[in-house]
Amino acid sequence: MMHHFDISAFDAVVLDESSILKHQDSKTRKRIIDACQNVPYRLSCTATPSPNDFMELGSQSEFLGIMSAVEMLAMFFTHDGGETNKWRLKGHGEVKFWEWLSTWSACIRKPSDLGFSDDQYDLPPMNLFEHIIETEIGCSSDLFMKPAETLMERNSARRNTIESRTELVADMVNTSTETWLIWCHLNSESEQLAKLIPDAKDVKGSDAITKKESIIDSFTDGQLRVLVTKPSIAGFGMNWQHCRNIAFVGLSDSFEQYYQAVRRCYRFGQQREVNVHLVSADIEGNVKKNIERKQDQHDRMSEEMVIHMRDLMKQTITGTCMDKTPYVRDSADRKSVV
Repeated sequence: MMHHFDISAFDAVVLDESSILKHQDSKTRKRIIDACQNVPYRLSCTATPSPNDFMELGSQSEFLGIMSAVEMLAMFFTHDGGETNKWRLKGHGEVKFWEWLSTWSACIRKPSDLGFSDDQYDLPPMNLFEHIIETEIGCSSDLFMKPAETLMERNSARRNTIESRTELVADMVNTSTETWLIWCHLNSESEQLAKLIPDAKDVKGSDAITKKESIIDSFTDGQLRVLVTKPSIAGFGMNWQHCRNIAFVGLSDSFEQYYQAVRRCYRFGQQREVNVHLVSADIEGNVKKNIERKQDQHDRMSEEMVIHMRDLMKQTITGTCMDKTPYVRDSADRKSVV
């Protein structure tokens, strides 16, 4: 909706869900950065930073007007061996990189990262359940079921099991009186679920904005018991702590989408245990194990980022930070290091 606004009329812009900047060749990334470059005050927020994806951190820096991604790479990084698309911190520049990062950013997962108590912040448990749909052998020459390896094979497995997956979820929801949030990836899945669950409504990308708003508002207000939609539509920014039951009728390869979709309900203010149901075909492999592996990886990366930045952030916040490296524009209107 950004094209409806004259960004130059604003003194401040807050970019929420700013991981949208991480795709280097994205037209959206370029449009946002170009439109906001002269806005005096900019705040960039994301729940899913990638400490090991330095290009994403460079995009955040570029949006905020600190330093371009290219300049950041040149100053702190070097190519990793013979692979020119992979970067690693220069040996002598690692400490300086985290010091520089802490002068304009903060990585905070919980109050204790800044020295405060987590007593009222800790969430109740989250329960992860996996439901496997058995599929028939797709080829007569196959003696045993082969796991889907390519994206095409996984998509084929999902399409071939739409009916059985949606029926399984519908049975769980129809035997419950609680609120449910159901995530899908295909319109055929959402349409089928809306038919099988009497008090459910689905939101599709092709729906008019007014219809999307009306259905989502009714779920937010507690008038609608069951909402069916896609993570790409409502997986970011919503506050649905009134719901504790989540079902995924299949998963994409994006851990960020999964994480954000779960966090619509499993977030600060949730008072009850949250139940997350993963429904997939058997040839898609162990989806639950894969999700848990990615979650552990995400937690480790976030922990490393906090460890690197905790003391530096405290120094910055209390006004006792290290010397900053300022950046100003030279006569050619290019960023220069002073």
